[in-house]
Amino acid sequence: MSDFYVDTLNRLLAQQVLRPDMKLLVTCAGEYDKNVLSQCGFTDAVLSNLDGRMIGPEIAPFSWSAQDSEDLSFDDHEFDFCIAHSGLHHCRSPHRALLEMYRVSRLGVIVFEPCDNLVTRLGVRFKLGQEYEWAAVAGTGCQYGGQRNTAIPNYVYRWTPREVEKTICSYAPLGRHAFRYFYKLRIPWYRSQMMTGCCLDGVFRWFAPLARCLTAIFPRASNNFAFVIVKPTLPDDLHPWLQRKNGRVEVDANWLRRRYSKAPAARTSCSS
Repeated sequence: MSDFYVDTLNRLLAQQVLRPDMKLLVTCAGEYDKNVLSQCGFTDAVLSNLDGRMIGPEIAPFSWSAQDSEDLSFDDHEFDFCIAHSGLHHCRSPHRALLEMYRVSRLGVIVFEPCDNLVTRLGVRFKLGQEYEWAAVAGTGCQYGGQRNTAIPNYVYRWTPREVEKTICSYAPLGRHAFRYFYKLRIPWYRSQMMTGCCLDGVFRWFAPLARCLTAIFPRASNNFAFVIVKPTLPDDLHPWLQRKNGRVEVDANWLRRRYSKAPAARTSCSS
């Protein structure tokens, strides 16, 4: 079980970002997520995936729903938080899946994904990391584990914090979000042990102590991270150029006029 997954959720519980009784949706999920949620004490969760082999009893006591992460059938704000662990890079559009998670959550989103940084790019360049996720598909006997859980290896989409923030602020420009990042080095022992005719396992054993020291000093050099997006509380966290009026969010024209006094006046319609 990923200590990073458990440790991050426990940290968020301790910081009261999460509560054990919150209603959660976990996308790209399975038995592994069930075990993590149970260990962390959560009691109300819906686990979802495209995997046709899943029928529900294997993730009890939580609920099961067959869902496409890129087109969730749930209503807006139906869940308190939405979680995805190492699943978005299996989507055709990881950004679309992230925004679907955002849409159905009331308070925020928690995602665990590979990082895009100089270290990971060099790792891919020198064959220490994967550009496409061949190992996951090979590990299932070439049956599934790739793009949209098919046997076609997915491109390993790696995120940056700036990309996360631009994606969310473009989609939801009403207020300031809180973004938190937690970093973790992940050595792919499983992949190295499966490979034939390769000394990758020995390279990792030599490299792992050095990499752990490096990422302890520079956490952002890690190859994995969790990003937490906490939604703004409206109307308290509205941007100052917006206002709540008659139950709707509108632009505050007075705020803009004070800063752009030379802007042309609004046109009014007239009849001939």
